[in-house]
Amino acid sequence: MSELESQKETFSKYLGQVRQQVDLLKKQNKDLKRENLRLKDKLEGIQKKQGDIFSEISESERIAMRHQVKNLISKINKHID
Repeated sequence: MSELESQKETFSKYLGQVRQQVDLLKKQNKDLKRENLRLKDKLEGIQKKQGDIFSEISESERIAMRHQVKNLISKINKHID
């Protein structure tokens, strides 16, 4: 009987340790979910503040940029040929 009781005590001890670890992991998971929600809210706020890059520049700047891009493409094509 003594050996059986010793095994029961050891089992109970390990079971208690497992329960503590599970509780700790549950708490960490809850904290991480809360932090994740906070970061998502922060990201959404930042994204709302951001505008489209093209809405921030004037029409003349867009035309100039388009012209520069076309020139670069043309130079690349000449270099490739």
